[in-house]
Amino acid sequence: MHDPSLTPLGEAQCYQLCQDFPYHSSVDLLVASPLRRTLYTTLLGFQPELQRGLTIIALPEAQELADVPCDTGSNVKILEEEFRDHAIDFSLVEEDWTSNKGKWAADAEIVEKRAREVRQWLKARPEKDIVLVTHGGFLHFLTEDWSDSTLLHGTGWANTEFRSYNFAHESGDNASIVETMASRQRRKGSETPLSQTEQRELKAAKQNLWDESGYFLQSKV
Repeated sequence: MHDPSLTPLGEAQCYQLCQDFPYHSSVDLLVASPLRRTLYTTLLGFQPELQRGLTIIALPEAQELADVPCDTGSNVKILEEEFRDHAIDFSLVEEDWTSNKGKWAADAEIVEKRAREVRQWLKARPEKDIVLVTHGGFLHFLTEDWSDSTLLHGTGWANTEFRSYNFAHESGDNASIVETMASRQRRKGSETPLSQTEQRELKAAKQNLWDESGYFLQSKV
């Protein structure tokens, strides 16, 4: 199905997210992938922020990995019409964002670059506390964390799961992010984080699985 919306279960999960998320009062900015399911997740899961006047910025670089229909977005004109009664800013959504070509291709190197661009964009924003609603596969590239990536279907992230990150203190332009201690302890308790070597091995294993299934390619010629 092309660019599906939320199922009734998905809507219920979003309402539960709205109840469980403990940081509504501190959020300065809402950002979402322009796929319909992430836009509706933001509308339902972050109602307190919208009620106090925040606008959702649709960020096409935060779209999902693959070029399958369910991960391919809709034309921006269609989205603007569908969401005309909601506070969503589509000004960053380019006409070709659904092409699955060029910077939008389902290619590991390109997605890594796109994830870095998202981190750089977020880091350059003046707001301090930002919510980004995106997709499980893309989140592994965004966070550079591949733990649990083989446990669930395509990702180690559950639907409507939230985690908190800070930008790392580093030189260069990678804009790396590090999960906060409180966020990690909520998920993992005292479990030791993976080493860089273990992360690289998991990343390679996961991308091989994606490649073998035809879902996502490690490289394209």
